[in-house]
Amino acid sequence: MADPASEQALLHYGDGEFAIIRPGRSVICAVSGKPVPLETLRYWSTRLQEAYAGPAEAFQRLGQIP
Repeated sequence: MADPASEQALLHYGDGEFAIIRPGRSVICAVSGKPVPLETLRYWSTRLQEAYAGPAEAFQRLGQIP
């Protein structure tokens, strides 16, 4: 069985797209801590360079940013 840490990708989040820096299957949601498979990743912050599991998490995080 593969080490879960080795399955985490490292991404650079851009406007409307992301670049894979280190290949992997998923990233971790900055709000919930849940893994987000790359094929379903739709929400992230270019400013904070972090991923979100869905719109609720992204909206929650936006409310925390000054």
